[in-house]
Amino acid sequence: SEAAHEAALRTSMRSLGLGESLTLGSGIGTTLSTASAVGGETVVLPLVARNRVIGMLTLGKPSDEHFRQEILELAEDLSRRAALALDNARLYSERTAISQSLQRSLLPPGLPQIPGVEVEVIYRAAGEGNEVGGDFYDLFPIRDGAYGFAIGDVCGTGPEAAAVTGLARHALRLLAREGFGGPAVLERLNAAILDEGSRSRFLTLLYGELWPQEDGSAVLKIVCAGHPLPLRLRQDGTVEPYAEPQPLLGVMDDLELYEQTVTLDPGDVLLCVTDGVTERREGTRMLGDDGLADVLTTCTGLTAGAVAARIMRAVERFASDAPSDDMAILAMRVPGLQKD
Repeated sequence: SEAAHEAALRTSMRSLGLGESLTLGSGIGTTLSTASAVGGETVVLPLVARNRVIGMLTLGKPSDEHFRQEILELAEDLSRRAALALDNARLYSERTAISQSLQRSLLPPGLPQIPGVEVEVIYRAAGEGNEVGGDFYDLFPIRDGAYGFAIGDVCGTGPEAAAVTGLARHALRLLAREGFGGPAVLERLNAAILDEGSRSRFLTLLYGELWPQEDGSAVLKIVCAGHPLPLRLRQDGTVEPYAEPQPLLGVMDDLELYEQTVTLDPGDVLLCVTDGVTERREGTRMLGDDGLADVLTTCTGLTAGAVAARIMRAVERFASDAPSDDMAILAMRVPGLQKD
């Protein structure tokens, strides 16, 4: 009878040292129905993990022969192992979902459409299951006619580095929209990073303001704090660094930075990358700044999206191994005024 089966199940639970503190979950009806359908000798074992019943294991044989003691002991051992495996799988799924949700919160919600400027971003975090690492990027409206852009690299990988990327990205947006210029924005971010104390991290950062112009060009105000220099591609295929190097963030208290004002002419491309791109290795060979510039010279006439894709393809083909460092590519192109 059902009452007998339930009593036997409670006895089994007590014999496993679970006492009466654990309840027989709502699945008991299904379990007992299964046992009744089998008929004959039936054994029902709770699947217990971390002092919680997460299911039932039902063993039955149609004959009236009793299960041998060694079979029952094996079944109890199997039930413990199965319960732990199931619960670990559940915990892992929950942890993965939480991790991915937190990581996505560190990424920009989306790239704005900038009148007269093409923009493309390619972002790859190293490591299985990582959506965010020590590299980050952002592009956002500051005020009418002005946009902020950034690409950075926090020293290290994993959650600690990702936490600093979140701090940096949100601080950049907040400070820029409060009206601070590039040097003041980065100097205040530097102070915020140092305030983290032992949790602080070195940060290389390229930050700029972008001002599209009526003549089809774009004016940029750039600060390059310890970051790989941005490269400009001209329509004739020439490539040149487009900023001067300055100290990285998270090292010195009294940081004095300056911004440089440059102009992208119609047809020009500005390429910004993190060092996961330039330091891509195959044995003793490294892509390097020169290798990156060589690839960029082949990109004349391409859209910003095609430029970014060609750079990433060259980086992936440079070495056979999977990338061991985070990589970010930000490409901006000024196509110029469209003729009717």
